[in-house]
Amino acid sequence: MNGLRTDNGLRTDNEFHSDMPRLAVATENLVKVYGDFKAVDGLSLQVPVGGVYGLLGPNGAGKSTTMKLLLGLTKPSSGRMWMLGQQIGPKSRIRPGRVGSMIEGPSFYPGLSGLDNCRMVADYLGLPGSTAHEVLAKVGLGEHEDGKAGTYSLGMKQRLGIAMALISKPELLLLDEPTNGLDAEAVVEMRQMIVDLARLEGVTVIISSHILSEIEKMAPMVGIIAGGRLLYQGSLDDLREEGRIDLRVSDPQRAAGILEQEGIAFEYSRQDATLRIAQLSDEAVGSLVARLVSQGLQVYRVASERKSLEQAFLELVESPRAHIEQGGAR
Repeated sequence: MNGLRTDNGLRTDNEFHSDMPRLAVATENLVKVYGDFKAVDGLSLQVPVGGVYGLLGPNGAGKSTTMKLLLGLTKPSSGRMWMLGQQIGPKSRIRPGRVGSMIEGPSFYPGLSGLDNCRMVADYLGLPGSTAHEVLAKVGLGEHEDGKAGTYSLGMKQRLGIAMALISKPELLLLDEPTNGLDAEAVVEMRQMIVDLARLEGVTVIISSHILSEIEKMAPMVGIIAGGRLLYQGSLDDLREEGRIDLRVSDPQRAAGILEQEGIAFEYSRQDATLRIAQLSDEAVGSLVARLVSQGLQVYRVASERKSLEQAFLELVESPRAHIEQGGAR
């Protein structure tokens, strides 16, 4: 995903421009500093066009700051940003309406109805008032559009915030922790609504969350950040290691000699008398077992083990510096 690099670690403009048709968002070495604190530290994101992209990381990782930088709500200390094929900065903004957002919770006038809140946004964007009815129905608030927004439940308020972000039919939608604080039923409904927006409406959605299980159910592609640094970018399934194979045999010492002859690296656990090797194809495992048996060894167990996604995620975010020192973001 990260593409080719120039000698100074930066991608050339030509390289970025060639990627633009398939990228909704790209950043290059994005940095945001508050005093002595780096909220975002050299972030290089590549968000494909279409579908849901998860910005995943613990609280305080820099997710909200990244979204604010993309939206121009705060200025970067350094780095470059592209959205919808256009480089953005103080002198170059995306045309209003192409990008919708809900950052750090929905913003609305509590004394106005849901319908009037949406009408205000429509008026600002020069859209017909009928779009307010349409978008409220789309997010499931059609029957509640005349109620005052301040009396809405938390889930309804989140839906209203998304409705206000969707009223212009944006190409890109940025949602910051949209399921935060919702009960289980509301979480399921919100998740389905977000997936449907991407699948049925063709909107590219970037959703931030600190909850792995929520992102796993929505976003096939993720960027994982901690301490403002990008630790991983790609599919969640690829985050997990390839795995390992545990062998229990009648004579581990003789089996170790055979593994050495075959050029297969291994580890030996005395505690459970197990030989551990890297993951192999089914054919290679079959050949290895046949070789061990032909040498008079009994094979008691061949078990394929793989880290859970949760284990891989926790190891990544709990020691981010170690992963960066071992070669940077994957």
